[in-house]
Amino acid sequence: MRLSTRPFPARNSEGLPLPSSEYADAGVDVRKVGRIHLSLAEELGKTFTNRKGKTGGPLIPIGHYAGLIDLGGSSALALHTDGVGTKVLIAQLMKKFDTIGIDCVAMTVNDLVCLGAEPVALLDYIALQRENQALVSQLTKGLAEGAKLASTAIVGGETAILGGMVKGTGGNGFDLVSMGVGLVGKSAVIDGSKIENGDAVLGVASSGLHSNGYTLARKVLRRRSLDEKMDELGTSLGEALLTPTCIYVKPVLSATRKSEVHGIGHITGGSFAKLARLVRGRRLKFELELPLPPPIFGVLQREGRLADIQMYETFNMGIGLCMVVPESELGSVARGFRRDGFDTYDLGNVRTGRGVTVNGTDLG
Repeated sequence: MRLSTRPFPARNSEGLPLPSSEYADAGVDVRKVGRIHLSLAEELGKTFTNRKGKTGGPLIPIGHYAGLIDLGGSSALALHTDGVGTKVLIAQLMKKFDTIGIDCVAMTVNDLVCLGAEPVALLDYIALQRENQALVSQLTKGLAEGAKLASTAIVGGETAILGGMVKGTGGNGFDLVSMGVGLVGKSAVIDGSKIENGDAVLGVASSGLHSNGYTLARKVLRRRSLDEKMDELGTSLGEALLTPTCIYVKPVLSATRKSEVHGIGHITGGSFAKLARLVRGRRLKFELELPLPPPIFGVLQREGRLADIQMYETFNMGIGLCMVVPESELGSVARGFRRDGFDTYDLGNVRTGRGVTVNGTDLG
């Protein structure tokens, strides 16, 4: 895929991206979602005073990859909740449910480690169209495998039968969410505050779409059969779309314990623009040069006739995680990820300025 030089969409007066027409038409208007997030943060932030001066007082504002509360002494607790989105619809169409639980765990634990926290426990929430033991057994298999990969425990959860709300194919409608907690020493919190001009950005490979962008992906692939074999993918389209999200917990925690790490970004919804949250309020920008993405992204672009800018707004484009480190630490951190089987890429540096630039194009 060649990158275009066309500018990314402008930002409105609130600093929110104007919506990609393709993604908005598919059902996700990023401008409206952004406004919802802002209103939620404004109202829920008022609850912070409820714990002022008490154990459990919030340590950082809403808007980072996870929440962080004070446990007293030297310890803090990170909390995050996340789901799999409309990837569950691909699982229903493929009648394959044994890996979607891995995605659910990954989306939560990968965000927890962005604060340097070690995930210690999860809760799951399964909403079902009907009582379906076979489906739940397969979902549980994936959840357990994800927990194993993350070295965490699933200590409880909730199963709800919501036939009036949850619909699906063949009676297999479901939604899947997890909530996780992680422990981190207050002095070991990685919130981006140490990021400085000249820091290097290491990209860690994704396994595919992970768990974001499926609303647009389903729209552009609607004329294709999920069982269709594609030579460029080496598998069926459905199997490629269901590839589980990578779980980065082990190499991230190893890096934070052995090397100096200034910031960590999980590349999910909003893609690389989310990196800006790591340096919010500071005159620092990310200048990135990404490698060519894996074939699944080329298939999506071709089938949907999507411009490069729309691809980089929506999908991870082959990079699932970014580690922001001093230039001197780049090699050792990269070697650690490679030892755990992850390809890495030197994506660029942090510079004076604002925003995120990908291959010379400003994301705002």
